[in-house]
Amino acid sequence: MFKSAIAIIEGIKAALQAIRANAMRSALTCLGIIIGVASVVTVVAVMQGFTKQINDQLSDLSPDVTTIKPYVSLEDQMVGKQSKLNYDDFLYLKNKIKQIDVMTANMISLNFANGAQYKNYTHSAQVVGTDKDFQKLFKTFPEKGRYIRESDGEKRRRVALVGKTVIEKLHLPKNPVGEYIKLAGKWFHIIGVTETQDTFLGIDRNNNIYIPISTMNTLEGGNTGFISLTYRLKDELDEKQVKQQISNILRQRHKISSGQPDDFEFETAQKAKERTKELTTSITGVTAGIVGISLIVGGIGVMNIMLVSVTERTRVIGTLKALGATPGFIMLQFLVEAVVLSLFGGMIGLAIGFGLSELISILIPNLSDTYIPTWAILLSFGFTSAIGIIFGLAPAIKAARLNPIDALRYE
Repeated sequence: MFKSAIAIIEGIKAALQAIRANAMRSALTCLGIIIGVASVVTVVAVMQGFTKQINDQLSDLSPDVTTIKPYVSLEDQMVGKQSKLNYDDFLYLKNKIKQIDVMTANMISLNFANGAQYKNYTHSAQVVGTDKDFQKLFKTFPEKGRYIRESDGEKRRRVALVGKTVIEKLHLPKNPVGEYIKLAGKWFHIIGVTETQDTFLGIDRNNNIYIPISTMNTLEGGNTGFISLTYRLKDELDEKQVKQQISNILRQRHKISSGQPDDFEFETAQKAKERTKELTTSITGVTAGIVGISLIVGGIGVMNIMLVSVTERTRVIGTLKALGATPGFIMLQFLVEAVVLSLFGGMIGLAIGFGLSELISILIPNLSDTYIPTWAILLSFGFTSAIGIIFGLAPAIKAARLNPIDALRYE
């Protein structure tokens, strides 16, 4: 035990002396480890911030709100299959399912992808077709003017509610209520301005223009836009039973035979959080696997420099063995030196990763919650230590096996 402690201390001293004496060589040796650790730490920090941001925003959604979205498996997507909910599905479910307290829809259409036009100004705003109940579920209230009314939908009026970003980009008056803008080649009367809204999942909701979904559907030519449905049940109702009822109706309307999968899916805020966690975990894992190559390269560099160190200190090893040092003592000393060298690279990589994550949070204002979790720091040091042990093993064994007489004779 005492000899092992001495070997560790001597190994640390030798490593620090080698780093000081050959600073450039040590830095280049550890370059692979530095790049690998910095990359992993940066990705983990950004993913943590991204996940926290999404979870915070999803927390604003009511837990009792459920969204129905079109769904196509990855295999079907690869062969060009598509799935759509349509306006008629929305109207049918809204009238048929009596357990629903409120249901709304939002529709996105490629015909409105060119955005909006006002006088000589154009802007690529997101045009959303919806109805009067959208504000109840998504808390989108007018700051000026009014919201979409039921009569607007029934009469398919060309009216629009605009966000603050739209006003700014189109150079509209501060109070644009009463002005006209052109959408998809048609004139729309501005009836209101939405309150300032937070960015959601990286999307500027102040860049939205809301129009009656019936109007959009009519201008589309009927049931061609992308629609998702959102609903909230009445109090104390069996959600599973209602979902089954909705599923049966949609499967019948979409002519899905028994045994075939649904072409739609139900999503809640909790489910969205779980998907976000799966996504970020996958991205982190894939990135870690890629940059792991850098760590392997760095480990090879450490092994090479330790082999050079063994050659340079052959006479010293011979002297130690002549004085009674055991092969285990020599081996432990070189292993400790390799680990210290690896940890040196790991600390530099951690510092660079921390700096890069802070820089990213500054460059991306909406991603201000980047942070490096404790487990990532411990994993970095644990992995670099393992690299030092694994790749330092061969030089350490070589040093331990040197014949003391041959080592003393080495020039």
